[in-house]
Amino acid sequence: MPDLTLTIGTRASLLARWQADHVQAHLEVAHPGLTVRQELISTQGDRVLDKPLSQIGGKGLFTKELERALLDGAIDLAVHSLKDLPTEMPDGLMLAAILPRADWQDAFIGPADLMAMPEGARIGTGSLRRAVQLRRLRPDIQILDLRGNVDTRLRKLDAGLYDAIILASAGLHRLGRADRIQTYLPFLPAAGQGAIAIQVRDGDDATAHLLQPLHDPVTATAVTAERAWLAAMDGGCQVPMGALAQMVDGRLVLRAFAADPDGDGYLEASETGLPADASAIGASLAQRLRDAGASAWIRPQAGRDPSVA
Repeated sequence: MPDLTLTIGTRASLLARWQADHVQAHLEVAHPGLTVRQELISTQGDRVLDKPLSQIGGKGLFTKELERALLDGAIDLAVHSLKDLPTEMPDGLMLAAILPRADWQDAFIGPADLMAMPEGARIGTGSLRRAVQLRRLRPDIQILDLRGNVDTRLRKLDAGLYDAIILASAGLHRLGRADRIQTYLPFLPAAGQGAIAIQVRDGDDATAHLLQPLHDPVTATAVTAERAWLAAMDGGCQVPMGALAQMVDGRLVLRAFAADPDGDGYLEASETGLPADASAIGASLAQRLRDAGASAWIRPQAGRDPSVA
């Protein structure tokens, strides 16, 4: 291949750097001679740490600065945690690859599993989605906001600010912290949780072609259904939601929930169909949940920011 340099845009957190390093390593193996460098970019979600994500507002709290750099030509590709990427992308950008999904589960980190924690235990999470599902299992516990990167959150737990915390399993495994996991929770995850997405400029066929060896069609099909569901729900960032699509005996099974953030309302449903119909399955399940009452909880906000999920 002729001499070519690609610049990856990434956030500066340890987990984001791991993801960028992972993409870089796979590119260099797939394309010997390719030069890959990284550009560290700070996002609003990284800078504002004194309030819950759900109160910051806006879309793309962890992605829009990366997207701006991509549109400006400062970087050639942006690496994202797919769950942080809004369903509506800016004009001029596209997803070029979805990597194989890691563990999508939520992990409970504490001295005992959730059901064995004492009454009134202080559980840390920055996610409305997790908080709603926590309360359904343990209405007696205290749920406290938790911000920061993985190691910061673990240090806050170790300092006694919380009795236990909940984190994404994928991040703990990627950073070599899986030994901290007490148990896995039976929660529906955020749409796209555990998947890494690579974004490029529309029309940059050369970069998109270089990324094809990294693309996983099975993961792409699953997250297509989840993100189609998320987009069709059209919910504001204040509405707790979760979705998971999996292949079962050659069929695509999508499960999802939405909840009333101000009350006890909770709706969960599933839909099954052909993998080729992933987008339609997601849209159909969203319509069913909305018709069943979820629309009453939702304030329309196109391209809902899932980073609070």
